[in-house]
Amino acid sequence: MEELADRIAAAPRSSWVRVAFDGAPAARPGRLADDLVDPLRLRGREVLRVSSDDFLRPASLRFEYGKTDPDAFYADWLDTGALVREVLGPLEPGRSGRVLPTLWDTRIDRATRAPYVTVPEGGVLLLDGALLLGRGLPFDLTVHLWLSPGALARRTDEERRWTLPAYARYEREAEPLDVADVVVRVDDPRHPAVVERP
Repeated sequence: MEELADRIAAAPRSSWVRVAFDGAPAARPGRLADDLVDPLRLRGREVLRVSSDDFLRPASLRFEYGKTDPDAFYADWLDTGALVREVLGPLEPGRSGRVLPTLWDTRIDRATRAPYVTVPEGGVLLLDGALLLGRGLPFDLTVHLWLSPGALARRTDEERRWTLPAYARYEREAEPLDVADVVVRVDDPRHPAVVERP
């Protein structure tokens, strides 16, 4: 936690820092992002928390091939265009910093109608979600929370086990262990470990 907070806070304060916490729900990327809010604020950084779950497509598009299609889950559920337009793009250097923190409520399948917020210059966006890498999304730092296939299968809820082939495909095609800036092993959630790479 301290290592990540120090690394994020060390970024130049002349622009925003967009950080992705990528991992299957069983890896709990949202919890890590939540836990970094206070340490970053103590280091003098304003923080905005956003979840990619609030930028999923409407049910009519997500479930076009059924509610348990792993390929559709992998490729079609996340509205990457909206995420770039409403969150990541406005935090590009020289842009407005005016961000829409939520777009779509999947429980009622309607727009959230959330108000825009302005992130002050030097602020940090902490965005969590699954299958975020390999999509060309403009992040300044990416953190991948990795579970071994066995741990992922054990810790995935029964009603979500149909997603496991999508995560296997993600490992093969997006290669998150190679492309993420930071990889954290979370097979044992009590003892996360940053992977050292040559």
